[in-house]
Amino acid sequence: MNLVRIGLMAAVVLSAGCWPFKGKRNDAPVPVLTNSPQAVDSLWREGEQAFNQGRWGRASQLFSQLNGVMPVTDARINRMAFYRGEIELARGNQLDAVRQFRRLADEHPDDSLAADALLRAGDAYSQLWKRPELDPTYGQTALAVYLEVQSRYPNSLASQRAEIKIRVLQDLFAQKDYLSAVFYIKYKAYDSAVLMLRDLIARYPRSSVVPAALERLVAAYRALKYEEDVQETCQYIVQFHPDPEGPRKLCPATVATDSTGQL
Repeated sequence: MNLVRIGLMAAVVLSAGCWPFKGKRNDAPVPVLTNSPQAVDSLWREGEQAFNQGRWGRASQLFSQLNGVMPVTDARINRMAFYRGEIELARGNQLDAVRQFRRLADEHPDDSLAADALLRAGDAYSQLWKRPELDPTYGQTALAVYLEVQSRYPNSLASQRAEIKIRVLQDLFAQKDYLSAVFYIKYKAYDSAVLMLRDLIARYPRSSVVPAALERLVAAYRALKYEEDVQETCQYIVQFHPDPEGPRKLCPATVATDSTGQL
């Protein structure tokens, strides 16, 4: 058998190996992702279902695939960006969530989801400020974003929700200042404590810590022997915090309010 004949036989064998003999090959067909409307719709349905079920990893995977094939004119693109922001937020990736939400709000400010996306960006920053005694930078950023929601979308439901969140943040800021004042009092730095407490009460009059702050303020004035300031503070307490079980208990029963009720 010469070399030419051997070569011809090898070619026949190789070509036969490529022939689709039924039952001879077990390779599953490799799915080819296309941007056909049917493929996009199928991926969207599966991704949205995974999102609604809280399967964040699967939803993220599907939306990432969609991001590469969904036409830029598809009306669902902005909703997908919102979903991806929510997924990152649920997975504890707050700054990644901010990027998704801000991109939607800033690049498509007239979209129906823009106000909510901006609100959720504020929520992501707020989550990063875990305790009032820690650095408040993220809390301050969250506050700025909530105020931006109110400025850009004043008549929206997102603006109404932002107002509630602003009050929560303000209470945390007041708590932070209160803890700092308590620290000063602990080391008998009463003047510094007084300045902080007065500022707290003036800036956050509806905060939950104001009654305790007023009690600390009266005690600090008494430690400094500032009796006129005690009297003035008690006038304020009688007018705005008359509950006998609150800071009112530190004040004489005969205290009367002046015409302003100011500290």
